[in-house]
Amino acid sequence: MGRKINAIALRMGINKTWDSVWYARKALYPAIFAEDMKIKKLVLKRMNDAGIDNLGIKRTLNKVEVELHVARPGVAIGRGGEGIDVLQKELSRMCKKEVEIKIREVKKADISASIIAKSIAEGIERRQPSKLLVASARDKAMMAGAKGVRIWVSGRINNASQARTVKVNAGSVPAQTLKADIDYAEATAQTFNAGLMGVKVWVYKGDKTGIEEE
Repeated sequence: MGRKINAIALRMGINKTWDSVWYARKALYPAIFAEDMKIKKLVLKRMNDAGIDNLGIKRTLNKVEVELHVARPGVAIGRGGEGIDVLQKELSRMCKKEVEIKIREVKKADISASIIAKSIAEGIERRQPSKLLVASARDKAMMAGAKGVRIWVSGRINNASQARTVKVNAGSVPAQTLKADIDYAEATAQTFNAGLMGVKVWVYKGDKTGIEEE
């Protein structure tokens, strides 16, 4: 089962927690959930170049906190904090509440599954060889301290007539061990000649038996 579903969802409540933290009555839940999706879509679009690892949302009665973990905080903040201020005002108008954005720097971006997947997808869109991109990402992750890495790239690789999947592994990735701290992410590359190509990344960071703030 560990090979067939999202590795983070499988460990929810064991050593992973939810990105959105709030409580609402049953009648209000759909509207707030839809608002969360709009917030994430807008923030990911505006902060695309900052290298987003994770986006968390916390809600109180009259305030929404958006916590961004990024590889390049300078790009996210902008000159004199201008980028954050503009985004906060836009989110406040959309939510009709006070919105506060907090930027956190990712200390080890090379072992972030979402950053790895996105960088590979962007490289494929720039027509760089997928094998070199995957091998480079794998080596960087292992050098940065990962216990194991698994990367899959699926689609019409090298503009082939038939789709296939390139799989690269290093170390061990115990997908069915619940105490294993596995970071997982997916990304899609939209190419000009070969259509869509999917990227999946698993990064094993060691064992973790509890949930704590990183």
